[in-house]
Amino acid sequence: MNYKKDKSPVCGEASTMNFANAENNVRRGKKQLSFEEVRDAARPFIEQILERWLPHGKIQRNEYVALNPTRSDRNLGSFTINIYTGEWCDFATSDKGGDIISLAAYLQGISQKEALYLVANMLGVRHD
Repeated sequence: MNYKKDKSPVCGEASTMNFANAENNVRRGKKQLSFEEVRDAARPFIEQILERWLPHGKIQRNEYVALNPTRSDRNLGSFTINIYTGEWCDFATSDKGGDIISLAAYLQGISQKEALYLVANMLGVRHD
């Protein structure tokens, strides 16, 4: 899938992971988001999200293979993310998750709820 950079909600300044805003939205009690709503909104942009979060990875078949930034990973191969579902696994550590929200939580060391708002904000999913 190729997306024009200027048309994507995950490119440019709006696509940076803004953890302070995600945390503030959780604290302020803004409209509850559904994990399914955000997960589904992210699916068409998974490749772009992964390229932004894990910039030196590459696509192999239906997986994005990258270095795991949470550990001292030097070789591609053990950390993979499905480019259609966001399901991910680090075969070296047995860490795994079912979608892009859990990946955001894992990579940033934040809660699933904070990751939900982070991804929603990045994609422009309304929740106010």
